This record gives sequence, structure tokens and C-alpha cells, in this order.
Amino acid sequence: MLHGYLSNKESFFSQIEYFSGSYRVTALDFAGMGGAEALTRPFSVGDYADWTLDALAALKIEFPLVLTHSFGGRVALKILSRGDYFDRAALIGCAGIVPKRGLSYRLRVKTYRLVKKIAPKYAEAHFGSSEYRTLSPVMRESYKKIVNEDLREDAKRIARPVLFLNGTEDKETPLSSVEILHASVKGSRLVEIGGCGHFVHLESPLEVSLAVEEFYHADL
Repeated sequence: MLHGYLSNKESFFSQIEYFSGSYRVTALDFAGMGGAEALTRPFSVGDYADWTLDALAALKIEFPLVLTHSFGGRVALKILSRGDYFDRAALIGCAGIVPKRGLSYRLRVKTYRLVKKIAPKYAEAHFGSSEYRTLSPVMRESYKKIVNEDLREDAKRIARPVLFLNGTEDKETPLSSVEILHASVKGSRLVEIGGCGHFVHLESPLEVSLAVEEFYHADL
């Protein structure tokens, strides 16, 4: 199980409890998050993919079934695009599509860059999301690498079975974004869960777990 950005493995507590009865469950804390080691340099999605594969090798886990949320889906997509490292992957609220930027966004970026040259501390304190402003300098650089990488071309190279699950009310990774990934991964499935937002696995844990288990056992 691979969690979302700035989250931790405990976010999967319902799924860990559900699947532990039938599976060996391993939930990781990504480097720089949860109880894992801090980053010593900014990580890209590819770096997190390398880190994850190293962790699986150290734990002697080969060809696992995978369950992810949000940022964890980015890492899974990157690994899946490289070859047959995973059996099947269920990706909840999967991130990985860079949205089209409007004029207001481009103007804000230009303003930020100008202010940063004059008053860098002010710029860092007043621009960017609240999430971004809480990050350390290393994590900020990592965050920028991650959110500015579009993974639709990686998705097109995936040959393993993939299930996308998304809440219909998800504002962080909206259905329009996940539908692009779904269309990019040949043969993938998409399950929409009505009335739920980005944390659909917390809002409707049993429905999510049942959908994931059905996918793991399905004849594809």
C-alpha cells in the first residue's frame, strides 16, 4: 500500500484490517513522510519509484498486488511504466495529470518569481498553497518536481492490469483527470463511487475494499 503526499501508511487503516485476513499486507511510509527517513535531496516521482523498488527488494517482496492513494498512484504509474514489477494495481484518487493553467495562474507565477528576486522570504511565506508553505526547503523542491510532471505518456506504456477508483466529488484529482489516465492505460477499469471526495477509502472503506478485492480476483 502506497499512501498520498504528506500522509502515512496509517491512512490505509481500514484496508489494512480488511485485507490482512487473506493477504500479507505491507504498507510503506514514503521517504520524507510519516515515520520514514527525511529527504536529503529533492525527490522526483522517478526517485520515489526507485526508492519504492529498493524497499520492496529489501523486504523480499516480488510482483505484489498494489493499492495506492493519490501521490502513491503517481509512483505506481511510474513503476508500472517500466515493466512487470507489479501484478495488479488499484489506484484510488490517482494523481498524475498536470491541469491546464489559466491566465490568472500564469500571472501569479510571474509575480511570485519577480517578488522572489526582491524579497525571497516574503515570496515563500505568501505564495503557493498552504500545504506548500508548510514544507521544508528540500521538500518544496521535491513538491515542485512532482506536481509539474505529467504522467500520461508513462500511463500509455503500462501493460499490467490497473483499476482506477474515484469519488465523484473529488476536487483534488477530479474524474476528468482520472479519465485521462484511464483512457491512457490500455484495458484499465474505472470505478466511480458516488458522493465521495478525494479520501474515498476513508469515506466509504468497505465499498472500496470490496471493489479492490473483486478486481484482484477478476479474470482479465
